[in-house]
Amino acid sequence: MTENRHDSQPQPLTARAGNRLSGTIAVPGDKSISHRAAMFGLLAVGETCVDGLLEGEDVRNSIAAIRKLGGHAERDGTGIWRINGVGIGGLCEPDSVLEMGNSGTSVRLLMGLAGGHPIRTTFTGDASLHRRPMARVATPLGMMGIDCAGRQGMRLPITVTGPQELLPIRYELPVASAQVKSAILLAGLSAAGVTEIIEPEPTRDHTETMLRHMGADISSEKLSGGGQIIRLSGQPELRPAHFTVPGDPSSAAFPIVAALLTPGADVTVTNVCINPLRAGLFACLAEMGADISLENQRRAGGETIADITARGSALKAIAPPPERAASMIDEYPILAIAAACAEGTSSLRGLAELRVKESDRLAAMAQGLSACGVKVTELEDGLVI
Repeated sequence: MTENRHDSQPQPLTARAGNRLSGTIAVPGDKSISHRAAMFGLLAVGETCVDGLLEGEDVRNSIAAIRKLGGHAERDGTGIWRINGVGIGGLCEPDSVLEMGNSGTSVRLLMGLAGGHPIRTTFTGDASLHRRPMARVATPLGMMGIDCAGRQGMRLPITVTGPQELLPIRYELPVASAQVKSAILLAGLSAAGVTEIIEPEPTRDHTETMLRHMGADISSEKLSGGGQIIRLSGQPELRPAHFTVPGDPSSAAFPIVAALLTPGADVTVTNVCINPLRAGLFACLAEMGADISLENQRRAGGETIADITARGSALKAIAPPPERAASMIDEYPILAIAAACAEGTSSLRGLAELRVKESDRLAAMAQGLSACGVKVTELEDGLVI
């Protein structure tokens, strides 16, 4: 009998080219929308239903935090998550530390959500999350009257204490960040008055779209320099909602690129979120000559969804504008693979943000490509492939 052994050391994996790819597949629900659907359900009085929630560790950490803050969240027999919220102003002070694992999204959004209430909340996470600075969130929250106390460099563990009266602010983001923007908006829900955020360039807008769907008074106005200003009227009464979480475009990117790089391939990925502020990769692939089509476009919960079909294509090199990075920051690793297989030299710039994720993704991309024999030059803010 063969003994089963579980070795804690990483084991090598081997990938070999297969036959022509074809078929129709679905990908897991979008993580950004899953986090928000669960959190926003806490801020509505009544039951919010979430269908297709991504049930990975990061989202489960958000759900555990919601429960500690006074909400009730359970998955029914049909797979729908039911979130019974307490409303804006109704959060309870947790009786223990909120464990966030490796989820920077959970920490940053919940710092704003909890900080908008006169309670004391402490966040911790794994070793990787402890290395990630949270000052970009703590600074604007501090301007609103929220006290954030963390280790040097505002690192976890962090304790957030909300004031009795929260101040609305007008804040200009020094760096485009959907997570920082969302933290300010979630805190701003509890402030009497209008909170204004100026973005140097638009970032993913799931927070605005979903809060608007729940009844929040939130608007955006384009600015002449390419940025935008977002305005939120505080202290709304959010209504419960039914969210259907679309497929994650980051997950869809892998089978799509695999199909593009395989002669004769024909692959369809169903129910994918094609929010314009998440679709930067698809724009890049189209510019590279990819045979991609969007079918069955529709809207659900304020989001645009479609089925995406990709066919084997001869790709050419690309140099996407740096300002596109915000709409595809998580898709650059797979774009780098496409660039490595494209004709010509590609230049991917404006990616300094990738160095301060859970790891230095830019360095990891360069190392991985080099190990595969790809000629790659690592720059401070990008790659030349």
